[in-house]
Amino acid sequence: MNKRILFTTLFLLALSGFLLHYRIHNFMVPDRLHPGQFTFNNTRFLACLFPFIDVVLVTLLYASRRTVVYGYLLNGLLVIYGTVFMAHFSIAEFTAKSIPVQNWLLQSTFPDISIAWCDFFVGKALYDLHMRKE
Repeated sequence: MNKRILFTTLFLLALSGFLLHYRIHNFMVPDRLHPGQFTFNNTRFLACLFPFIDVVLVTLLYASRRTVVYGYLLNGLLVIYGTVFMAHFSIAEFTAKSIPVQNWLLQSTFPDISIAWCDFFVGKALYDLHMRKE
């Protein structure tokens, strides 16, 4: 497979994950005490930080043959952390709201976790192509 296509796919998956997180966890929230003003929410910022690192740093690390191994490692760590955090969020939400079991798959973060793992597997394919060329 073409490295440019995989690299572009890796970037677009990371960008999609970041935009999805930014839409859901926008860290500039309206201030209820002062209408029209916004306040910084550090918890939501952290939820956007990992996908931002994926878009910027992981993409830069995959761009060079010398640093692709670090991009692969960081990409894997981000996917594992993201999977744990998103699964925890779903489980906590389901137990708090008593959502029926039959609705868990569609109302969970499983689709988001799947996107993260697709990002990892595209990165794995790109890493393998880099290593095969040595």
